[in-house]
Amino acid sequence: MARAPSLSTRCVHGGHEPDPNGALHTPLYTDTTFAFSDTASLTAVMDGQRPGNLYTRFGHNPTIRATETQLAHIEGAPTALVFGSGMAAISATLLAHCAAGDRILCLGDVYGGTFELLTKVMPPMGIETDFLLGDELAQLPETLTKRTRVLYVETPTNPTLEVFDIQKLATIAHAAGALLFVDGTFATPVNQNPLALGADIVLHSTTKYLGGHSDVTGGVVLATDALLAPVWAVRKNLGQVMAPEVAFSLARSLRTLALRVEAQNIRALELARRLESHPAVARVYYPGLSSHPNHDVAVRQMRGFGGIVTFTVHGGGDKAAQIIEALKLVTMAPSLGGVESLATQPITTTHRGLTPEERARRGIADAMIRLSVGIEDVEDLWADLEQALAQ
Repeated sequence: MARAPSLSTRCVHGGHEPDPNGALHTPLYTDTTFAFSDTASLTAVMDGQRPGNLYTRFGHNPTIRATETQLAHIEGAPTALVFGSGMAAISATLLAHCAAGDRILCLGDVYGGTFELLTKVMPPMGIETDFLLGDELAQLPETLTKRTRVLYVETPTNPTLEVFDIQKLATIAHAAGALLFVDGTFATPVNQNPLALGADIVLHSTTKYLGGHSDVTGGVVLATDALLAPVWAVRKNLGQVMAPEVAFSLARSLRTLALRVEAQNIRALELARRLESHPAVARVYYPGLSSHPNHDVAVRQMRGFGGIVTFTVHGGGDKAAQIIEALKLVTMAPSLGGVESLATQPITTTHRGLTPEERARRGIADAMIRLSVGIEDVEDLWADLEQALAQ
């Protein structure tokens, strides 16, 4: 029996089809439309009777298709659809599977853009969201009603890195007749595969680790053909497809995904351990530490614990800002997942739109710093953190 290719191999070769001109990888096709030799061939592709390249807004473009196939191989998913941004992927998926009168149940903390989508954009469409925090998990079965169409969760969460048991959530959601959508951006397919644990749909912001170089903006949704068919229709009609140029750059970055994330896992865990014993640090949030409240779940369902380390410092929000401003190698910037290390205060970026009361309810302190660990030498990163913490 042939050996199944490993993740690193799938990152490099997954979805690759021989190019007629001998190119090692699918070339960049910037064409907006593609020619047919006869009407029957055109209508067969239009009707979905056979695959083919037709019109780039539809996603029927060789570069886009190759990148989607590569992503599906990496995640272990039947199908993938790429989008112009992570929020485009999230909004299209929710709009495709929810209608007026349906409810969404959002568990735990979520990205600020997702929170705005659920609380401001979708309610006027008649789609309401119920929110439960991680410490309210016991209320989940009773909060899921007959109208609940989707249970939506990030794991790990942004920025407190709360980890949810995907298998358990899938069982609860399916028993209630709901679908489980998991945003796996922070974990990446290198560390966690929600579909294998029972989730119905997994989403990623490819802007982060999948792109990995802070130079592409995009998103991806992965699931079965049946679950992605209505998502594709929304993407087509709202014009949310990823540009071929971006797909080409993303495909290049995916080839080193396993190497990058594994290196970030190692560095983040070491920095988390050192930060936990530093006198200027009040608390460290990292699933790889035994002190993390969800450490057992993380060990069970994750292969690595990710490149994000969140910590709070003594002295409040002003002190946290001073520490970030004192960093020399680590850059102050609001994104994450790149080869370069970045630091930010969630109260000034990702969760700035939440009221102070809502942030406090979610455990997002003014003194909190979110560190996105890159692939720099760990001793160089620690030296920079030490000098900043000593300010």
